[in-house]
Amino acid sequence: MAGGAQVLDPTVGEVLAELAALEDPKVRAVNERHGDDHGVNLSLLRGVAKRLKVRQDLAVQLWATGETPARLVAILISRPKEYTAAELDEMLRDGRVPKVHDWLVNYVVKKSPHVEELRVAWFDDPDDVVASAGWSLTAARIAKNPEGLDLAGLLDLIEAHMKGAPPRLQWSMNDCLAYIGIHHPEYRARAIDIGERLEVLKDYPTPPNCTSPFAPIWIAEIVRRGEGPSA
Repeated sequence: MAGGAQVLDPTVGEVLAELAALEDPKVRAVNERHGDDHGVNLSLLRGVAKRLKVRQDLAVQLWATGETPARLVAILISRPKEYTAAELDEMLRDGRVPKVHDWLVNYVVKKSPHVEELRVAWFDDPDDVVASAGWSLTAARIAKNPEGLDLAGLLDLIEAHMKGAPPRLQWSMNDCLAYIGIHHPEYRARAIDIGERLEVLKDYPTPPNCTSPFAPIWIAEIVRRGEGPSA
C-alpha cells in the first residue's frame, strides 16, 4: 500500500493486493506439504496485521473473501468477543485450511465468551475437523481449568478411538492424553500406558532440542523439567 491514507483506512482490495505481493513460491511449496494453500511468510503476514491493528469490520470482510492469507489477517485483527457462537461455528466449519483452523481456535475461539459452549458442541461432532477443535479446547481446559471434566472418561475415549482417528483429530486427542499425564499425576501412569500401547506419533520426526509429541516421552520430559505437578 502506498500513501498514508491507505495505511490508515485500507480497503479489502488493498489488503488483498499487499498480501498477493508477498506471495513466495518457495513458501507455498513448504506450506502445501502441510495442507496450507498460500505462500505468504507468516512473519510478514503478521506485520500486515500489526499495522492494521484491530478492525472488526475489516476482519469480517477479509474473512468473507475465502482467501487463506486474508483469513489469517482477519483472525489477527478480530475482536473475539464480538463474534456470536453461531458465527464462530460457521467460521470453523468453513475455515478448514489447517493454519486457518489452528489460528481461529487459538486466537479467537479461546478468547470468546462462547468458548465452553462451543467446546461442548464440537467435542463429539461427526465432522472430524470440527471435533478436533472440541478436543483442542478440551486440552486447554485439562491444563488450566479441569474442574468438571471427566478425565477418566476422556482416557477411555482416547484409548478406544485415538489410534484410528483422522490425523487432525488424532493430534488433538493426543494433546489431551499428554496434558492429562502432565497435569494430573493421579492419571499419569494410565496416560503413559495408553500412549505406549497405542504408539500414536511414536515415530513422528522431531527436530533436535524439541520434545517429541509421542505422549509417554512428552509427559516424562515435562515432568522431568518440573513443569508438571509431582506424583
